[in-house]
Amino acid sequence: MAKPDNGVHETLEDRDPNGLNPHIQIVWDDIVGEPEGARSPECAWRLSHLCFKHSRNACYTLLAVLAAPPCALLLGCGFACLAFEQIWCTTPCLRCLKIYWASLRTFVQSCMAATVAPTMEAVGHVCRHIRVNLRRDAAEDRDLLII
Repeated sequence: MAKPDNGVHETLEDRDPNGLNPHIQIVWDDIVGEPEGARSPECAWRLSHLCFKHSRNACYTLLAVLAAPPCALLLGCGFACLAFEQIWCTTPCLRCLKIYWASLRTFVQSCMAATVAPTMEAVGHVCRHIRVNLRRDAAEDRDLLII
C-alpha cells in the first residue's frame, strides 16, 4: 500500500527553491583544484577530499543542530516585527501623508502650469533656432555658435 503524499517530503528535498544562496560553493571541485603542473599524490588528494567532505558535513550538522533553531527563532521574531511595522505603521503613515499632501500637490501643479510652463515654452520658442556647428578644422578663435 502506498503512503499518502502530504507534500512535506517534497518541500524538504529542495531546500533552496528560490536560489537564495547560489554564491555559497561548498563542493570540493568548486573550491580546490590542482593544475597540471602541481599535482599531489593520488592518496593525498583522496584523503584531503575525504577530510574536507566529512569535516564540512560534521561541522555544518553540529552548527545546524545547535545554532539553527535559535537563529530561526530570532529570524522569525525579526520578520514578524518587520511585517508588523510595515503593516501597522509605515504603510498607514505613508497613506496619510499621500492624502494630506494631495491638495498641496494639486496647488503646486496649478502654480507651475500658470507660471513656469508658459515661461519655459517662451524660452523654448526663442531657443529653437539656435544651431551649433562643431567642425574639427575650424580655427580656435572662431565662434562656433551660429544663430
